[in-house]
Amino acid sequence: MSPNTPPEAPHDDASVEEEMPFLSHLVELRDRLMRAVLGVLAAFLLLFPFSNDLYTLLAAPLMRHLPANASMVAIDVASPFFTPFKLAMVAAVFLAMPYILHQMWAFIAPGLYRHEKRFAIPLLVSSVVLFYSGATFAYFVVFPLIFAFLTGSAPEGVSVMTDIARYLDFVLTLFFAFGFAFEVPIATFLLCKVGLTTPDSLRSKRPYIIVGAFVIGMLLTPPDAISQTLLAIPMWMLFELGLFFSARFAVPAAKDGTDGDPGEEELEYELQQAEAAEEALDEPDPAAARVRPEDETAWQNELDELGDEGTPRPPEPDAGKPTAG
Repeated sequence: MSPNTPPEAPHDDASVEEEMPFLSHLVELRDRLMRAVLGVLAAFLLLFPFSNDLYTLLAAPLMRHLPANASMVAIDVASPFFTPFKLAMVAAVFLAMPYILHQMWAFIAPGLYRHEKRFAIPLLVSSVVLFYSGATFAYFVVFPLIFAFLTGSAPEGVSVMTDIARYLDFVLTLFFAFGFAFEVPIATFLLCKVGLTTPDSLRSKRPYIIVGAFVIGMLLTPPDAISQTLLAIPMWMLFELGLFFSARFAVPAAKDGTDGDPGEEELEYELQQAEAAEEALDEPDPAAARVRPEDETAWQNELDELGDEGTPRPPEPDAGKPTAG
């Protein structure tokens, strides 16, 4: 290279090698998000013609407990249209949730190890099932009890006429509260799996967890004792279920019989396995690189016959002849 030749930019090739994978991930993320949105849109187009029927089905637990000749009302002018529209949109998200989670899994799965995929797939499926179970429990168990109590406790001379928009907000709050509350076993299992806590530690904190379940029930549900209790008790039972599975599957027993933290041992073992795999790729096989003693002696003799620059060394003069110079 001549002195006047400008040096090449050292960051061009490196930037291409670093940015291309990152851009590929962004393109993949965009495609997955677009597919999820299209899935929700397709479900919405399927449900919107039946939006009024969906609202009638949703309002059935309240309508069964309203007094005779009582009905729900629409206070706002646009409520008769936008309230079923909102319900159809939320129902589309509920219906498309397995497809949305599938797109999330397709984006995340290539970056997971085999042992992580082995636990991720059951956790993903059980999360969807538990969320739907929480919403179903709210509709068939909680709603009849709550509406029977609330409509029956109205003072004399007060007509119960619930606004359709406020009723939708009320039931959606309960749906999401019970859906997320039923994810307690998954959260318990993951906390023990990653080593943040242990089943024994959670058992020792059981009284505090029960109180916390009632506090969460108070925050996530409307201000009545029935819905709070109906949310807190299932959360407590689901916590015990998660504790049961965590003790058997999330934390393996210590191999040496000691009382060390099995979560940390498992993580350390996996780290050692990953480091050993990387060293096996970078370093040659020690057995192949081992040199026999006789081979080493032969190589040393050949090197002794060569000069400093790899040329043959001149022969040594005889003892009886004078040397030059």
